[in-house]
Amino acid sequence: MCGRYAASREPGELAERFGVEHLDPAEELAPDWNVAPTKRVYAVLDRPEKGSGSPRPVRQLRVLRWGLVPPFATSPEGAARMINARAETVHEKPSYRRAFAARRCLLPADGYYEWMTGAEERQLEEQGRRKRPRKQPYFVTPADGGVMAFAGLYEFWRDPALPPDHPDAWRVTCAVITTEADTEPLAGQTYEGGPAALADIHPRMPLIVTPDRWDAWLDPSRTGEEETRALLVPPPAGTVRAYPVTTGVSDVRNNGPELLQPLPAPEEATLF
Repeated sequence: MCGRYAASREPGELAERFGVEHLDPAEELAPDWNVAPTKRVYAVLDRPEKGSGSPRPVRQLRVLRWGLVPPFATSPEGAARMINARAETVHEKPSYRRAFAARRCLLPADGYYEWMTGAEERQLEEQGRRKRPRKQPYFVTPADGGVMAFAGLYEFWRDPALPPDHPDAWRVTCAVITTEADTEPLAGQTYEGGPAALADIHPRMPLIVTPDRWDAWLDPSRTGEEETRALLVPPPAGTVRAYPVTTGVSDVRNNGPELLQPLPAPEEATLF
């Protein structure tokens, strides 16, 4: 799954890396090393530029809110529960299928956090037992040090409680698509008692789109179910590495580059 990530790159760097044509200086976010659900985040998307009169899709860097609100929702409540969409069902779920067909985006990140639980405690969690697990956070990041791009969806929601000319009358929200976690060995260093693969940390992972697939993923002309589902391709093995970080990241009030510092060993015991 994806419930927390880091996004500290400057908008100018993101614009250059993703080939962005339109960048609104008024929509600039501060670096965030602990992005949590319902926060405002950067998204890369291809759509006609508002007010241009041209139907040509333009690559834009926009600020959206993480937690998708479907157009048929009566209120934005529940957005925090709709931060992820499963790749296996995104094409058929009413909340996501229209966005998946026509409103795909990329969510840039330094990487994401995932919490690893000890084997016995993980079994208790899966059984629904009320035992507080010991969880060690790991940071998953591109092995080459580049920008990670999550496969995302975005949607528009009209707030019926506000007049049409109100600046917040329309809310634009997004979700991250997740898939089964990679079972292949992680790139780089491994830690004693630590994970050998992403699947050892958590059974799900965000769908990461590699640069060679960015254009196809963002192309709004690809709307057919067969061709859109063909885009749900996991990254090659060895694309990412993972290392333990401070348990301080578990508190969303903590936010700084120190959260990304590798630990020499896990703080929490999560031996297999």
